[in-house]
Amino acid sequence: MEPATPTNEDESKKNLYLQSAEYLDKPVVKGYDFNEGLDYNKVFASYLNTGFQATNLGLAIESVNEMIKWRLKDEPHKEDDDAKYPTQADKDNLRCTIFLGYTSNMASCGMREYIRYLCQHKMVDCIVTTTGGIEEDFMKCLAPHYIGDFYLDGKTLRMQGLNRIGNLIVPNMNYCKLESFMVPLIEEMHKEQQAKGTIWSPSMIINRMGQAINNEESIYYWCWKNNIPVFSPALTDGAIGDIIYFYSYNNPGFIVDIAKDIRLLNDLALHARKTGMIIVGGGVIKHHICNANLMRNGADYSVFINTAVDADGSDSGARPDEAVSWGKIKMDAHPVKVWAEATLVLPILIGETFVRNFELAKRV
Repeated sequence: MEPATPTNEDESKKNLYLQSAEYLDKPVVKGYDFNEGLDYNKVFASYLNTGFQATNLGLAIESVNEMIKWRLKDEPHKEDDDAKYPTQADKDNLRCTIFLGYTSNMASCGMREYIRYLCQHKMVDCIVTTTGGIEEDFMKCLAPHYIGDFYLDGKTLRMQGLNRIGNLIVPNMNYCKLESFMVPLIEEMHKEQQAKGTIWSPSMIINRMGQAINNEESIYYWCWKNNIPVFSPALTDGAIGDIIYFYSYNNPGFIVDIAKDIRLLNDLALHARKTGMIIVGGGVIKHHICNANLMRNGADYSVFINTAVDADGSDSGARPDEAVSWGKIKMDAHPVKVWAEATLVLPILIGETFVRNFELAKRV
């Protein structure tokens, strides 16, 4: 039996070669040519025109650089600006308030050093992270984490007292050292609470821990030194919570007030002239920062990095446009989401923004 032939050959060809515009007012797709030499600055600059997630990363780099470079003097004058910022120096020095959020795995892995760099040079205004994002940093000051494998046997590891985070290994001894570090601090804070009526918030506890660790490798040492507030709304969800739990049996009554921190975080957003969000991962840290920016009818700049999708309706996977619908990102903003595993792209993002624009990015 012979194959069927088109009943109208001309019509088929017309469908195949449907007439289109010959020219689009859009960037042309083009990657970097290594014949020009090994120049990563040019490679990363070419990301904007590469396509797929490389283009999204290129857009994220542009957005963070806008956060870094913004000054009030570049904005149209508002009626209340002179009252709020009376001198020209005030106007020249006013910056975009940058909120940095990340999940605990970023402190567990080698991203800790990149985050520490930002805090060391006072390049962000506040941090929101999980309890793991706090304790993993302090644990690394006391003992190392190790590279393992994603497929190590859980039962074998458990019998050896080893904990797996992806392809990282954390010995149980590290948690014992964290407890030895923290219990005297909690005792100190509890005594101060009883003697002076001090009610500790999570950010106050983290600040005290950063001071006590006295280690320049620590993210939170530099947060303490540079007065960068760190918010961890679920402080008991981790080893720190375990330590407080066991402490409470013999010493009941230690109070931690989360209401203090929500006031500080929301006010930071509410009173900012311009805000930018850099959020690595999802869950509580993403929502907490976005919700703070709702208080001012949305952030001006937003960069999300995560691998979550929006099919299940979770906030973690929600595209930035969903946040626009809530008033968490401004309607005229140009938010960016990079669908990527963060360890692959965060060093590039920080390098091409904060490091490349070091003098503009650091606070004095």
